[in-house]
Amino acid sequence: MGPPAVGDHAPDFTLRDQDKEPVTLSDLRGGPVMLVFFPLAFSSTCTRELCEIRDDFGAYERRGVTVLGISVDSTNALRAWRQDQGYRNRFLSDRWPVGAVAKLYGVWNEKEGQADRGTFILDADGVVRYAVHNPSSQARDEAAYVAALDAMVRRGGSA
Repeated sequence: MGPPAVGDHAPDFTLRDQDKEPVTLSDLRGGPVMLVFFPLAFSSTCTRELCEIRDDFGAYERRGVTVLGISVDSTNALRAWRQDQGYRNRFLSDRWPVGAVAKLYGVWNEKEGQADRGTFILDADGVVRYAVHNPSSQARDEAAYVAALDAMVRRGGSA
C-alpha cells in the first residue's frame, strides 16, 4: 500500500502533541485537517514555512481547519519551538517509532532520518483533497494551501 493520494481516505494515527497529549486523526473528523510534515524544528526553512502559516492563521481559523505540524522532534523541542515562534497550531511528535506516520504518508526520507516536506489537506470525512511532497531542500507555497481549501469548498467539501 502506497502513500495516500487525492481521493483516498487518510491513514489514521495517534501521536503525542507538544504537551504530550495524544491526538488521533480520526477524532478530528467533522472538519478539515491539514497535516504539515516537516524535517526539523528550529531549522531555517521549516521556521519560515511554519511562520507563513502562523502569519496567515486567520485564513485557517475562518475555514475551520485544524492545522497539525508533524516531525521527528521530541515533544519538548516542539513545545519550545512553538513558544519561541508564537505558533498557534499544534505540533505532533513522530519520534517513536521514528517516522512511523511520515512513512505511512510516503514522506519519510530514510537517508536523512526525517520527513520530507509533505502537506495533506483532508476534508471533514478524512479524504485527502490536496497533497504535495517536496524534498527537504524545497520549501512549499503556503498560498497553495488556502487555494486548495477554497477549491474544496467549491466542490462541496467542508472548509
